[in-house]
Amino acid sequence: MNNFSENPIGIFDSGIGGTSIWKEINKLLPNENTLFLSDSKNAPYGQKSKEKIIELSIKNTEYLLRNNCKIIVIACNTATTNAITYLRENYKVPFIGIEPAIKPASLKTKTNTIGILATKGTLNSRLFEKTSSLINSNIKIIEQVGEGLVELIENGKINSMEMDLLLNKHLKPMIENNVDCLVLGCTHYPYLIKKIKEITNSKINIIDSGEAVSLQVKNILQKNNLENTSNLEGKHTFLINKNKSVLEYFLTNYKDAVVKESDF
Repeated sequence: MNNFSENPIGIFDSGIGGTSIWKEINKLLPNENTLFLSDSKNAPYGQKSKEKIIELSIKNTEYLLRNNCKIIVIACNTATTNAITYLRENYKVPFIGIEPAIKPASLKTKTNTIGILATKGTLNSRLFEKTSSLINSNIKIIEQVGEGLVELIENGKINSMEMDLLLNKHLKPMIENNVDCLVLGCTHYPYLIKKIKEITNSKINIIDSGEAVSLQVKNILQKNNLENTSNLEGKHTFLINKNKSVLEYFLTNYKDAVVKESDF
């Protein structure tokens, strides 16, 4: 057996939001080992310049490569849309990125109006602009910067009054414009799905990228003959460069997950 196949899948995000992607990967590929970097000290990436986002993405990538990761998942929409082209051009390892699922939303909408809740960095990126331009011109896209949401999630304030007020404010334009599909353009936002459903009375179809990303990871592993053929359950290490208690909270149901604070 090729021992390299037992090397971990590397995953990085600007914070803990990427754990929503990790959970989908782990559900589909339970035998794969993983190494997850939560760059919470620099969260959110969405307000940073393209140059800074690339710099941070390089730092994360090189750490994962030093730890023998066989593929790298960029579990961050902002890092994907701003840095994945550079990373693919400069490193040989396969990269899997995350883009807002605009196309699936455009195929499902019945009101011809879709919403996207994302960071400023994602909405302003060239990749997002290119993806949006491919959508049927009859479909109206309501863009909303989810300002402040990542910070509240990173500080464990999902169920706070502050979150309720902010989320209501951000979703108001969606409701007023008769949006029937809402694309979550940040990996932190799936943790808000329950609240979004409450605010919209479950009348809006919520679309995120987690399942699609996990399927792409499986596809890339198979294509490159990198699948872990061991029958053992995977080992999972999570590194965070800030207080680890919030990350531990989001991994409560994963008792085998090892969470450490690190200045990676």
